[in-house]
Amino acid sequence: MKILIIEDETALRNAIRQYLEQQGYICETAGDFQEGIRKVNEFEYDCIVADINLPKGSGLDIVKELKHLHSRAGIIIISAKDSLEDKLSGLALGADDYLTKPFHLSELNARIHALLRRKNFDGDTRIKFHEITITPGSQTVQIHQRPIQLTTKEYQLLLYLIANQNRLITKSALASHLWGDAYDQAGSYDFIYTHIKNLRKKMMEAGGNDYIKTVYGTGYRFG
Repeated sequence: MKILIIEDETALRNAIRQYLEQQGYICETAGDFQEGIRKVNEFEYDCIVADINLPKGSGLDIVKELKHLHSRAGIIIISAKDSLEDKLSGLALGADDYLTKPFHLSELNARIHALLRRKNFDGDTRIKFHEITITPGSQTVQIHQRPIQLTTKEYQLLLYLIANQNRLITKSALASHLWGDAYDQAGSYDFIYTHIKNLRKKMMEAGGNDYIKTVYGTGYRFG
């Protein structure tokens, strides 16, 4: 899953990013309001963690912009102020959760995990698609109730495909989701083809059906 962290405190921003990347998320960051607004307009995210008090603007205005864009991203507001007014304002504008500084990174991770589960998979702790069962808590995948071994990227790819089943997913969207800010340095999308090929092979060798359909010249469709 892809997360945008909008936080002006460099140490905290880096700590959040490092911790969440260790949990298997793809993370991008923004250090002020203008950079945050630019990124939410240019890219899609599964979750956005935004500080309320930002240089050059407010995190609450970023929540407004996300709702204006009809973004499907989950939104968690963080703030140094334990203000009921700020909390109610953020939730009223469309934020999904509110966390007061200081907080444990493990708590933020738990909030993100719960939010993404509610939004993408109707709150189920396991994700089922025909013969495929995914358990996000342990990041394990089973086909016909037998485990298969996937790399981190293959696991993230499968989860993203299932979350967007029956939708056309462009190569650029896949690259951006799986590699974040670094994806545009690749020069080609050959690496996506390689991961798709490996994931398809492992699933079919385990007795699964081939749900990954290539839309030539554009991307892929799962379902």
